[in-house]
Formats: sequence, structure tokens, C-alpha cells
Amino acid sequence: MELAWLEDFVALAELENFSRAADARHVTQPAFSRRIRALENWMGVDLFERTTQGATLTDVGRQMLGNAQDMTRRLHQMRLDARELAGKQLRTLYFAATHSLSFNFFPGWIRSTEREAPIEAVRLHSDNMRVCEQMLLNGEVQFLLCHHHADVPPRFPSEQFLGKTIGSDRLIPLCAPQAISEVTADTRPYLGYTADSGLGRIVNWRLNRSQPEQHLESRFNSHLAAVLLSMALEGKGMAWLPATLAESEMQQQRLVRALDEHWDIPMQIRLFRARTPLSDFAEAFWGKL
Repeated sequence: MELAWLEDFVALAELENFSRAADARHVTQPAFSRRIRALENWMGVDLFERTTQGATLTDVGRQMLGNAQDMTRRLHQMRLDARELAGKQLRTLYFAATHSLSFNFFPGWIRSTEREAPIEAVRLHSDNMRVCEQMLLNGEVQFLLCHHHADVPPRFPSEQFLGKTIGSDRLIPLCAPQAISEVTADTRPYLGYTADSGLGRIVNWRLNRSQPEQHLESRFNSHLAAVLLSMALEGKGMAWLPATLAESEMQQQRLVRALDEHWDIPMQIRLFRARTPLSDFAEAFWGKL
């Protein structure tokens, strides 16, 4: 039995596709498939129903998923605790944060938290929302920093995690001034987020809830808000961008509203952690927030 097998199992349970799960785990698909089969052999039962479309959990697999996620978190935390106790590493806080918050929010926020007590070391992994969620689920990080909307919850069991609101933000539909005539036409060129993006989930929820009066024509997609901002500055279309990211461009009138304030999407900036105990240092940090 290997820890990697459990992490593979959780990844495949989420993505339901061997190829995508192998990519997420940074192994070849044949090697990934062998590890899933090795786990099933060790368990003595099939955990997935395999079809031409992908793989879905069996009843046994669904029952096992929560325990597997909890076990991987506990094993990673046990390793961190042991290393700190042995003095082999500084008392370190481990964060995963979505790209847009890593560059524009995290540095100032983490400095402000040190006013109460100094932080010896920080490790920050910046990635898209799906990867960050998986890192928290697996216990590879202690904290997840992300945008949050009450109607679009993260993809992990709420009963197993805690969250604190540490800031606020707003998604605003923006475009370059030279593109304003095009984006107010019958068909609006739209710069959207990919499925791996947490901001994309929030924007899609808003659009599905109430479609704009004019049709949105998808011109470009990325999981990076910074890339969409660059495309908007080039006049390629409109995009819902976080105010924390686009503040300077709006002040300089390099980006202007493509839709009125009715289409703004208020969000929280939240920090999530598992309910299972963290290291004493991490627990003290959480308690002071």
C-alpha cells in the first residue's frame, strides 16, 4: 500500500478520466493505470467502473473516497509534524493560492498577519483552482487561499473543512475603450475562463442564472485572469476581471466597463483548512486571523 495510490485514487475520482488524472499527477497514463489497478488489487475490490467515456466510482469507491482523502491529509500532516519536531525544517506555513490572488493579494496580506507574530517561513504554491483544491484535499498544503461565492462552493466536502473570510473582491465586466463599440453590439466578443478556473465557475454561475441581453461570442479562454486582462487591454473583447487585479488599469482608463454595475459579481477572499488538527504553529496562525 502506497500513499501515491491513494492520491491517484482521489484524482481519478474527481476527474473521472484516466488521461486527465495522469496529467494532473504528472505520470504517464500506463503508469497511472497500473497504480490504480495495484490499489484495487490490494483492496480486493473494483473501485471504478471503466467505460469508453472514462471512469466512475463504484459503490465501494464512493464509500472509500472520504476516508482516502482524510488519510492522505493526516499522513502529510504527520510528516510535517515529525520534521518540525526533529528540527529539520523551520516552522513553515504551507499555502496553495489561485494565480490572481498569489500576485496581487497574498504578499500584502501575509505581511499584515506578521504584525501579531513573526512567521519563520512560508511556502506558496500558485496554480488554478482545481489543482489548489486537490492539494488541500491531499494534505499537501495546510491552507487554500481563493475567491469564494456562497452559491459556488469549493469542490471539497464542507463538513471536513473550515473557512475564514479575510478580504473581499469583485468581478467586473471590462474591456478596452477602443473595443467599447464592438462589445455593445448584438454579439459581444467574450474572453472567458477555462473549466479549471475558480473565477470561471463563478462567472458561469452568473451567466447561467441570467443571460445578458446580447449573445456572448467566445473569442478566447484561459484559466489565468492576468492573461484575460492582457487580451482585454489589446481590445480583443470583454472579460470579468477581479477588481484587485484590474484596479490600476481602471484608474488609468485603460479598461472601462463593458456592462453596468448590475453585472458585477461580489466575492469573498477566503482561507480554507481541514478540520483535522494542524501543527501547533499553523493552529496558532489560524487562531490569530
